[in-house]
Amino acid sequence: MTDWHVLSNEQFWIEAAIVLGVTLLGYLFLNAVLRVITGHLRKLRTRSKSGFVGIAAEMLARTSHILLIALSLLVALKFVELPERLESAMSHGWFIALAFQIALWLDTAVRLWMQSLTQDGKTRNPVTTTIVGVIVRLVVWTMMLLSILANLGVDITAMVASLGVGGIAIALAVQTLLSDVFASLSIGIDKPFEIGDFVVFGSVAGNIEHIGLRTTHIRSLSGEQVVCSNSDLLKQVLHNYKRMNTRRIVFKFGIAYNTPSDQVREVSGLMKRIIDSVENASFDRAHFLAFDDSQLTFEVVYIMQVSDYTLYMDAQQEINLKLLDGIREMGVQFAFPTRSIEFVGGSMPEVSVAGHSSPPAAANGESDAAYAQLSS
Repeated sequence: MTDWHVLSNEQFWIEAAIVLGVTLLGYLFLNAVLRVITGHLRKLRTRSKSGFVGIAAEMLARTSHILLIALSLLVALKFVELPERLESAMSHGWFIALAFQIALWLDTAVRLWMQSLTQDGKTRNPVTTTIVGVIVRLVVWTMMLLSILANLGVDITAMVASLGVGGIAIALAVQTLLSDVFASLSIGIDKPFEIGDFVVFGSVAGNIEHIGLRTTHIRSLSGEQVVCSNSDLLKQVLHNYKRMNTRRIVFKFGIAYNTPSDQVREVSGLMKRIIDSVENASFDRAHFLAFDDSQLTFEVVYIMQVSDYTLYMDAQQEINLKLLDGIREMGVQFAFPTRSIEFVGGSMPEVSVAGHSSPPAAANGESDAAYAQLSS
């Protein structure tokens, strides 16, 4: 039953007034101190433009007023006499309030850090930022809960062991999912590619559109969207062309076998003059490479100083046109495939050229061999 006569006790009301007054004064004092410190940190952030100072200022600005009142009440209860049972409860109350407020500050700091990563203009993997933020916040609140339980006298050893066993069981059950999640985390930390990069792997070539928790979306050159598992994507050799600063270009062409050697020597100099005259192209070398079928083969190497593919194609087209003009001015012919057919014995078939027929060649007794060259 409720002991109502306590309400008529003058000492009770005096102690209640003391508790109420000290609580109010304590709350006002703590709130004022927080405002002064927060304002000072914000001014310091404006001058120094430090991200850490800004996060600290926002952390203090988001201090829970309920917890301030609770702390003020705990301080006020020190001014009155309380039963031993309430004194013991107060000792736990201090720790619970402080632990909860520290967890709130750390949670706020993590969220502000995540926001700063997406607002500084840098391209990052948003999924990785989210995963890291969720993991850190989960650790913060888990540690807060376990510390409170330990302060209250609860044996958390068995609980931690159970969480470990349960975590292993869950990890085995969702092994494929976790593989993709950690692959996404690896992509975000190592940054082999980012949103907007042009990549080529296997038979896929396109721009990265989205890096998700499990998959990466690529817009291919033919227009369709290719969805690839993050773990499978990291297992392949991937070419990131957006990070290419220069292009090394190698191409070949051939001239006819009847070209004099002095003109063959001039072709390398011609290629150097042509490439040096093209914008963004830097000549490397041009050599008479080999005696191939039907042609004397030249190999040319030059460096494009820009990575843009369209600019490269424009330069290559200009080089081809100038090479065509230069070779013709030298009186040299480009090579084209030729084949020689030898008829031994029998007679040549009738050949019609421009509507005029030629008689068949004599049989083998009249001539040792008949030859015909057909060019294509």
